[in-house]
Amino acid sequence: MNSIYPFFKWVNDTWLSKVINDSTWVFPAIEGVHITALALLFGSILLMNLRLMGIVMPDRPLQKLSRELDAWIFCSLVIILITGALLFVSEAIRSFHSGPFRIKMIFLIAAVLFHYTISRRLVRGQEQQVPPVVRKAAGAVSIVLWMTVGFAGRAIGFF
Repeated sequence: MNSIYPFFKWVNDTWLSKVINDSTWVFPAIEGVHITALALLFGSILLMNLRLMGIVMPDRPLQKLSRELDAWIFCSLVIILITGALLFVSEAIRSFHSGPFRIKMIFLIAAVLFHYTISRRLVRGQEQQVPPVVRKAAGAVSIVLWMTVGFAGRAIGFF
């Protein structure tokens, strides 16, 4: 990990880091947008996965619900990535030493990959062709991945 420390140090010393850290309102504003987008993303992911698991809206076609939520998921994810990068810029050295930050990044990558590969294939395919146990397991895994991202993100402030 020490081989990437110079990158974190460089990011921490950028003009953007100084602008964010020298302001009393920029960091909280970025964090507020980040958390709002996270709530929107998790709500959309939760709804889609609960439907995939057959827990909510069983009469609603899964493919249609997925198409309706795609834009919300994508846009909120983009906002989260942009605001998350700005939050990282303002605390790069602290992030380097943060265990929860590392956990969050690992689970964020895993959650995004899982969503855009396995989950997407399951919700876009013919629902009847996928065994219920596979749908339920995939929905549960997705929910756990995203919840871990959220909990690890929350823990960054404490460690």
